[in-house]
Amino acid sequence: MRILVVGAGATGGYFGGRLLAGGHDVTFLVRGARASQLAESGLVIRSPKGDVTLEAPPLTQAGEITSPFDVILVSCKAFDLDSAIASFAPAVGPDSAILPLLNGMRHLDLLDAKFGPEHVLGGLCSIVATMNDRHEVVHLQPMQSMRYGERDGSLSKRVRAIDAIFGSAIAGAGASETILADMWAKWVFLGSLAATTCLMRASIGNILAVPGGRAFILATLDEAAGVATACGFSPGGPWFEETRAMLTAQGAPTTASMFRDIEAGHKVEADHILGDLLTRAKAHGVPVPNLHLAYIHLKAYEERRGWLSHADCDRRSNPQPTALSRAARNSVPPAGCGFLWKYQ
Repeated sequence: MRILVVGAGATGGYFGGRLLAGGHDVTFLVRGARASQLAESGLVIRSPKGDVTLEAPPLTQAGEITSPFDVILVSCKAFDLDSAIASFAPAVGPDSAILPLLNGMRHLDLLDAKFGPEHVLGGLCSIVATMNDRHEVVHLQPMQSMRYGERDGSLSKRVRAIDAIFGSAIAGAGASETILADMWAKWVFLGSLAATTCLMRASIGNILAVPGGRAFILATLDEAAGVATACGFSPGGPWFEETRAMLTAQGAPTTASMFRDIEAGHKVEADHILGDLLTRAKAHGVPVPNLHLAYIHLKAYEERRGWLSHADCDRRSNPQPTALSRAARNSVPPAGCGFLWKYQ
């Protein structure tokens, strides 16, 4: 099975590196600067689960792909997805499967429109990793997981084939028959975490330590859960209780990666994670004042940094229910489905 990993940063570098270390046929699609780094120093992973140095990992760049791959693992940030699609499009053949690990649901529409939904799997991952100043992938906590599956819930031949490889090389990787529900579960948690820690510019523990902090966090979680419920996903049971517990853990240093991006002056996925929630909330008449305020905060940050797309901001402020995306309509999980994803 030929695997193309789009990007070799913290996420793509880690999971792709584990696959390559496991002896699988992996090629990284990277830009010129990253290609030079990898050619000089190799792909280096520092991890509580074991360090790995992969000398001269197979690389390709945009314009160099001449034949299709069996699996395209997409690990870029949402704001880079358009350029990534253009770069890996030649790798998509009649039988190729695209496995995106982006947060939220918005990316499914873009991939479906370009390649057709039959090529696009559902997927998600949970990992805390970054790049250090030596361009090494640094896995910060032992936790890691990956889920992938057909969006119709079937355990297809291609998913079983992918699982045989990914499950053997990546700890915590596994196929899911409820992948849309899993993606919604992560989105509810991540949207709540990003909205609260970014808006307050503080960790969960810091927010909980001040009067009104707990009520603010729980109200934001209820807003995100309300959007999910309106779209056919009703949070509840052990997963939701675990989510509440993580977001109300006294003294917890937990922050969203988006918060850390702001602190570092990097671009953020405001539209993909919070803006899309606002679009769906508007379409279903769900009030989300905290999420809206957090989104305004993030867009003001983008404006200050010179990154704001005014057309997109206007669209998010006045979304039309009739414009609800195909991904939104197709993101309703089957009745009675459970959740495999958890932040662990």
